[in-house]
Amino acid sequence: MAYTQPAFAQEKRGVIPHAPLLRTAVPDTANQEVAVYHVEYEPGGTNPRHLHPAAITFHILSGTGIWQEEGKPPVTLRAGDSLLVPAGTTHAHWNPSATEKLRFLEFIVAEKDKGRSIPKPLKD
Repeated sequence: MAYTQPAFAQEKRGVIPHAPLLRTAVPDTANQEVAVYHVEYEPGGTNPRHLHPAAITFHILSGTGIWQEEGKPPVTLRAGDSLLVPAGTTHAHWNPSATEKLRFLEFIVAEKDKGRSIPKPLKD
């Protein structure tokens, strides 16, 4: 599977670390939590192949980003766009701009401490 993202992107580059805006238990569940993150990618920032054990929804606040699920063509998202990536789906996303930051929200509902990403090598 060939991704169209920059080939050098074997690690997160140009991604501003982020703490959750919200992280709380889901009422009336045994061990579920919801987390919301505000993420910024510098121009050219990338998050290479990875997956999440839970479904994740992305909502673009500003800039333009490209998301690509394994086996599918890339999708360009702009301010106001949202995308759901199903649990366990290998994907990558990046900021193609040379000048603008990409800002988006991530929404994750998962088993406690199980929603963050798991890196995947370029070839399994």
